[in-house]
Amino acid sequence: MKKLFLATCAAAALGAGAAVAEDIKIGIILGFTGPIESLTPHMRDGAKLAMKEVSDSGALLDGSTVTAIEADSTCIDAAAATAAAERLITSDGIKGIMGADCSGVTGAILTNAAVPNGVVMISPSATSPALSSVEDNGLFFRTSPSDARQGEVMTDVLIDNGVKSVALTYTNNDYGKGLADSFQAAFEAAGGEVTISTPHEDGKADYSAEVGSLASAGGDLLVVAGYIDQGGAGIVRGALDAGAFDTFHFPDGMIGTSLEENFGAELEGSTGQVAGTDSPGNAMFSEMAAVAGFDSSSPYAGESYDAAALIMLAMQAAKSSDPASYKDKIEMVANAPGEQIFPGELEKALKILSEGGEIDYVGATAVELIGPGETAGNFRELRMENGKLETVKYR
Repeated sequence: MKKLFLATCAAAALGAGAAVAEDIKIGIILGFTGPIESLTPHMRDGAKLAMKEVSDSGALLDGSTVTAIEADSTCIDAAAATAAAERLITSDGIKGIMGADCSGVTGAILTNAAVPNGVVMISPSATSPALSSVEDNGLFFRTSPSDARQGEVMTDVLIDNGVKSVALTYTNNDYGKGLADSFQAAFEAAGGEVTISTPHEDGKADYSAEVGSLASAGGDLLVVAGYIDQGGAGIVRGALDAGAFDTFHFPDGMIGTSLEENFGAELEGSTGQVAGTDSPGNAMFSEMAAVAGFDSSSPYAGESYDAAALIMLAMQAAKSSDPASYKDKIEMVANAPGEQIFPGELEKALKILSEGGEIDYVGATAVELIGPGETAGNFRELRMENGKLETVKYR
């Protein structure tokens, strides 16, 4: 009896000091319905690819696995997005959010759900400059560059292509207004002229009035800072049908395969840009995505892989899935010093961290965090040639 008692005590002591593997739930909040619904499946698949890689490795927090819990941000309905996030946090018990996507709903989720509940958010695509100064208690990060940077890049692309004047229309929300203001300031500072800057509403059947105003103002081309599956596409169709413009420039919200499918050769010579890099990690990610069966070149798919990866690597560095613990490790795992980590190398990174080593996560998009959760970011310049969006260069 005495030997049994001692053995029981010894087992209890060992159990008390041992970490227990868990199934860690991470939310994926994206606009599966709404104005960018053609883009979000590839973003989701990028994030889930990283989660599967980590779960399969068995190297996260003593063998913990990761389960993705999806929710629809709608991209445009702040109340619906907030309610979806609250359900994930309170009912599903998620330990972090990969998302959201569009800037307005991202800000709403952050302010009304993530911050009050102390949950980390890493957005792959919310680009509004206003998010740089939001009160986030150190919980918010993004793997896509701010539109303050995109406005400068867009200016460089247009100036380099000899464009001296543009008409500008933007979707009437945080994303559209922030990008339009950033671009106009940069373009005018570079000597360009914005003949008109006017918002448009999503969800309309007829954009002839908006197109008429833009045509009256004129310009070398029309800049459409809208959404590919909503009003932005309506503006383009209206402008083409009316003969108001035949050349356009498209920022990130308008880039995707549906632009090719819906317009193709009608947009010959039009230009654009979207976050992207030609780094070694991008090629590695492309190979992995091809095997997994999704399009790695779709906007923000790589940024989604990186956002999910950073959450899990920070957990390993903190030795905890508690956001209060791992939020302070995100910049540490994202930046130098440490061994560089690329897509497909998450198991190696987890083992380095478990042994007390340091990593510099480069990922699919050459991640480098600057300031309060910002990423420096790179862009892929595009041109429509023979009905297809072709990469011109990286900036």
